[in-house]
Amino acid sequence: MKVQAKHDVGSTKKTLTGADVLIHALVDAGVDTIFGYPGGAVLPIYDAIYRSEASFEHVLSRHEQGSIHAAEGYARVTGKPGVVIATSGPGATNLITGITDAMMDSLPIVIFTGQVASNVIGTDAFQEADVMGITTPITKYNYQVKELSELPKVVKEAFHIASTGRPGPVVVDIPKDVSAELSSAVHEATFELPGYQPNKTPNPLQIIKLADALSRAKRPLVLAGAGILFAEATEELKELVERYQLPVINTLLGLGGFPGSHELFLGMGGMHGTYAANMGMYECDLLINIGARFDDRLTGSLEHFAPKARIAHIDIDPAEIGKNVQTEIPVVADAKEALQALLLRSITFPDHQDWKVKLTRYKQDYPLWYERSDKEISPQWLLETVHRLTQGEAIVTTDVGQHQMWAAQYYSFEKPNRWVTSGGLGTMGFGFPAAIGAQLGEPNQLVVSIVGDGGFQMTAQELAVVKERKLPIKIIIVNNQALGMVRQWQESFYEERYSESLFMENPDFIKFAESYGIHGMSVDKETEVIDVLKKAFSFNGPVLVDCRVVQQECVYPMIAPGKGIHEMIGVSK
Repeated sequence: MKVQAKHDVGSTKKTLTGADVLIHALVDAGVDTIFGYPGGAVLPIYDAIYRSEASFEHVLSRHEQGSIHAAEGYARVTGKPGVVIATSGPGATNLITGITDAMMDSLPIVIFTGQVASNVIGTDAFQEADVMGITTPITKYNYQVKELSELPKVVKEAFHIASTGRPGPVVVDIPKDVSAELSSAVHEATFELPGYQPNKTPNPLQIIKLADALSRAKRPLVLAGAGILFAEATEELKELVERYQLPVINTLLGLGGFPGSHELFLGMGGMHGTYAANMGMYECDLLINIGARFDDRLTGSLEHFAPKARIAHIDIDPAEIGKNVQTEIPVVADAKEALQALLLRSITFPDHQDWKVKLTRYKQDYPLWYERSDKEISPQWLLETVHRLTQGEAIVTTDVGQHQMWAAQYYSFEKPNRWVTSGGLGTMGFGFPAAIGAQLGEPNQLVVSIVGDGGFQMTAQELAVVKERKLPIKIIIVNNQALGMVRQWQESFYEERYSESLFMENPDFIKFAESYGIHGMSVDKETEVIDVLKKAFSFNGPVLVDCRVVQQECVYPMIAPGKGIHEMIGVSK
């Protein structure tokens, strides 16, 4: 609901509660949307929301996990911090998966958790949990507010830390007595963080080294990660790449940072990346990593990763440089500023036409492929059809698993901030609530939530939010009646022992959607898919489409565990 004033405590009594101070601090921070779920320890905060004149929206999720994943989706498409409120104990612990997810994927989230009263902290009081201890390893920073006078400063610091440098989640734990305390004092919100000074500007000497490496490279390759998106550096990347005709690959989270249809784009790299992208990494002599963290799903066996290449790594987080892959040219900086500095230099570039021709041949000879079914829906074709019917303009959110990889492979992204998925943590249940946050953040955009039948059931209760807010999200269930990626691994590496990966019973998703008042459609034949999807995309409101796809289909190419990026299986028919 949009918060409307009932009466203003500050104006009638000239006294504020700690919760009122919090609300004022959120307004000062420019917050327009809050995702939350009330409970005992945050009742003072919710009372302040009820009484407030603030014009922000509060979105009542149906589970705290729904709150935090929605905040992630909001942050991902808007670039602004997602804001979450949850009560103490189970309210806070229900956020842990989402907080970890945001930490792994560098999403700016500010989480306010209620806490039991200060005088009973540490006594195992009702609904007490050690939020500070639990969240220390999974947050960029966390606070427990001891005094009301600290609250405005803490809130301002929290938003600053969450959204600067490498973004990430910040938790603010507020004991109930602090949020209920009355005060007529004016509390300062100024702060200094001498120990937190993210370096945005590159060292000029490192830029010179990188320019020199470019001038000598005969087989250069650019690896673009999500850091390109966070730094809003897509135009600078495109200018550099086109000036020097550099082949480009994206990480899973970097998709959309470079146009998918561009002739220099080789596709996504990694475990389910394209042949051209992975062979490009294997054979290049200079690999320029911009805003990616060389995780294991990208590199495969480190022994075989870019074995012939000099490695340059541009990243705002110095802890990532050299962490997994030995780096010869480290550039600690904001991606945009680093690229701007590189573009200012005049680089004499050697001819590498043979390299471009070779990579183009890889693209032509080993494209992504699949076999169409004559009876059931081919999931790859389904995702290609979604792309075609939306003209590649939709904001796409996904859960995790086979459907996620097919979406990454077959829904080509031309623009930034249209791809919302869980990368580092691989969180099932993420995709649907993330679509809610994305739709609220970009109300005029088409949002398509592509989910599996397994992951959707983890957070399906958030259909209530979609209904009450009339959000026109289009939910496409890629329904193979299985935990698809688990089933694929059991097929490939466990001699087809499908232990607890096949669903004997699924709900009737159409009736389930209709029970929430949401229009549902079902399709199990490819000949009917286009008509059904056209109706769904033109429908004025939310729609759930249950698409029955081939159960035994696998995601290819694939790099098996322990193998190198050049040792792909399923490269061709």
